[in-house]
Amino acid sequence: MSGPIPPCLADSLEALFLQDNKFSGPIPQSYPKECDLRVMDLSQNQFAGEVPESLSNCKMLQVLDLSNNQMKQTFPAWLGTLPRLQVLLLHFNKFHGGIGSPRSPSEFPLLCIINLSHNALTGALPVNYIRTWNGMKVSRTGMEPYIGTDVNTTFAFGDYAITYNLNYYSPMVLTNKGVKTEYNKISNIFSAIDLSSNKFTGHVPESLGSLKALQLLDLSNNDLTGPIPPSLGNLTQIESLDLSQNKLSGDIPEELAAQLNFLAFFNVSHNLLSGHIPQGPQFRTFNNNSYMENSELCGFPLSKNCGTVQSPPEDNEDDSDNYTFPSGFDWLFILAGAGSGLVVGFVIGNIFMDRHYWLIDGIAQSFGGTQKNRRRRKRQQNIRN
Repeated sequence: MSGPIPPCLADSLEALFLQDNKFSGPIPQSYPKECDLRVMDLSQNQFAGEVPESLSNCKMLQVLDLSNNQMKQTFPAWLGTLPRLQVLLLHFNKFHGGIGSPRSPSEFPLLCIINLSHNALTGALPVNYIRTWNGMKVSRTGMEPYIGTDVNTTFAFGDYAITYNLNYYSPMVLTNKGVKTEYNKISNIFSAIDLSSNKFTGHVPESLGSLKALQLLDLSNNDLTGPIPPSLGNLTQIESLDLSQNKLSGDIPEELAAQLNFLAFFNVSHNLLSGHIPQGPQFRTFNNNSYMENSELCGFPLSKNCGTVQSPPEDNEDDSDNYTFPSGFDWLFILAGAGSGLVVGFVIGNIFMDRHYWLIDGIAQSFGGTQKNRRRRKRQQNIRN
């Protein structure tokens, strides 16, 4: 199917599924205040223009999927006023500029899946919005297993009418664990953030660590700098974490290896990370591809070893205990010194004897006479005895 869609579709529908067609033109701009729309899926078409702000009248809207179109505008922040919106999919469009900050701390109260990837969004990551995404902070229980809507459909046959209650479940396409995945139904306990392939700058915010129900986080292919925050270790439910193709620096926090026990996919390749790779139950399962193009990283599974740092010897108060017998290298200097001393002594002795022979002769006669007197006294004592 192709061409524009008729404006009348905005009037009284509860679910609108027109995905994977060739519809074009703008999305109908007028949605009444009594709008009953709960699911809108216009993905994989050729819609252009802006998201109609009159959708803010659709207070029952749970799922909005406009992905893979040609929508061009800044981030439609007014979507945060929709009290039941759980899934927002705007990836592969032409959204641009900064996301900004919420006008109220109560915006996006139930949001659990947001995908803004493959756009031209700029500026810092939406720290203030992250703080308001309470739907990702606690695991949801006691709910229907899948996000869907019940639609009552009445068929008339003459004087008779039959009403059917039909359940419609929203499909979704999402890159999970590095693989493009199609979900026929969206789980009610699934939480995900995908802000990849934009132009975001600045640091990865510490506040992401408060989203403890998050199962997927993809910030890859941006211009993020600074360290990986240790607070990401608080994401104990996360299964897929992709921070690749940024300019992140510093160490990989030990908290990630120690606390992320469900992590099945981890990618920090193409960054500026350094230091040793922390080890933990899940981290031992990752291969080189998770860390490639970080020249200062070392340790398993990389072939580059971190090496060991030798500690200096301890000081000893008793110097005598530190005495060691001279080594072969020490003896070389000792013998060289002794040899040179003998040569110098021999030369000086010859010079002294040539110039002062009378003194040497006197010393020799005196020494010889003393020896003869000692021998004579000894013989006389023997005779007397």
